[in-house]
Amino acid sequence: MPIYIYNSLSRKKEEFIPLNPHEIKIYACGPTVYDEPHIGHARSAYIFDVIRRYLAYKGFKVKFVRNVTDVDDKIINKAKEEFPGEDLNSSFKKVARKYLESYHQALKSLGIEAGGIIEPKASEYIPKMLTFIQKLIDKGAAYVSGGDVYFDITKAKNYGKLSNQSLDKMESGVRVAVNENKRNPLDFALWKSAKEDEPSWDSPWGRGRPGWHIECSVMSSDILGGEFDIHGGGVDLIFPHHENEIAQSEAAGEKFARFWIHHGLLTINGQKMAKSLGNFITVQDFLGKYKDADLLKLLFLSTHYSHPVDYTEEKIQEAKQALEKITILLEKIGDNKSCLKIKNSGIGVLKNKFMEAMDDDFNTPQALASIFELVNAMNKNINDSGFVCEGKALLFELSQILGLRCDKPGDKGISGEEQVLINKRNAAKKQRNFAEADKIRKELEAKGIILEDTKDGTTWRRKT
Repeated sequence: MPIYIYNSLSRKKEEFIPLNPHEIKIYACGPTVYDEPHIGHARSAYIFDVIRRYLAYKGFKVKFVRNVTDVDDKIINKAKEEFPGEDLNSSFKKVARKYLESYHQALKSLGIEAGGIIEPKASEYIPKMLTFIQKLIDKGAAYVSGGDVYFDITKAKNYGKLSNQSLDKMESGVRVAVNENKRNPLDFALWKSAKEDEPSWDSPWGRGRPGWHIECSVMSSDILGGEFDIHGGGVDLIFPHHENEIAQSEAAGEKFARFWIHHGLLTINGQKMAKSLGNFITVQDFLGKYKDADLLKLLFLSTHYSHPVDYTEEKIQEAKQALEKITILLEKIGDNKSCLKIKNSGIGVLKNKFMEAMDDDFNTPQALASIFELVNAMNKNINDSGFVCEGKALLFELSQILGLRCDKPGDKGISGEEQVLINKRNAAKKQRNFAEADKIRKELEAKGIILEDTKDGTTWRRKT
């Protein structure tokens, strides 16, 4: 079945036909490494991980690039804060290295794949940035002024086409940032002249460092080519970052990205996340409290990637209840080894529902609904070993596409002591000594064992 993606550039859903039928090229804007990664960073990384997983599942080879901004004002300011008095040329590298390691560790803790991802750093691409900037100057699309180099937006065709804004509207929004070195308030820096004691590199226009926007155009064209399939990032990057990427890349003679995917942002109880508001949640904070990364992933999956998602404790509890449904089912059916293919089970219909949802602009809420429809069907047919076994295989297959680890619900075994208590409780219940049975039930619950009485007997499961 064809895949349809909402293209931010055309502002409509389009059939996605890759340039190369065997390989899809994706560029996603990655982190600026100056602080601990928070759950907003996690959502962005997870969204593109799911997209990458699904495209690979469909049979495509995926070439995925996620850049790292390791040269930036925020990094320099953090270096001044964390290493006061040290040479900034070395301390900013310490900061970038420290928080990139934190970012990698966070993704690993969340089970977000790193294998196969190309992760270029801005600091490694400065020579190629200089070549790209000179090309823009030679084409008359950039100019040198006061030791800086600016892109001339009057040389950009259809500037504002991604953000769907007129030049007048954009100019009114940046008048406070008027710079005497600029010809036009919307012109943006490709190269910034060096400030005293700050990190800088040699260039034909004097020592300095690159502007923010230039790195993505240079990295994407170098690794993926002048035209590639998908460029992605948060909606907050549409203007000016992505708008400026298009302008400078097209001015250099490149076609650039064909599809633009933008995801909504994350709020905390309806508010923007900020340390000043006391609602800043790092990935480490979340995992320290809840332990299970799948809870955060289920929250993200329950909202379409293009929409904002609001993080609340209530929603995490809902995710916990949803995850428990899967865990309880897997503990009920155990590790059945034999599995015969059954006909007309209806399981194939549920797989098709999942695929149709993902083919429709990666509609994870609908895809997730089909997974829980499968869970419900398996519970209804719990005594049909063929149905359950085939359903379990499909559950694992679909959950892996979404990066969920429900195939590892935890330690399913119990200790000898716990088994003795279960046996005692069953004996007390059989003797109609309900007070003793209830006492043992509570004792087991304190140990993390939940008992469930069914018509077929008593079963147990671990608390999640």
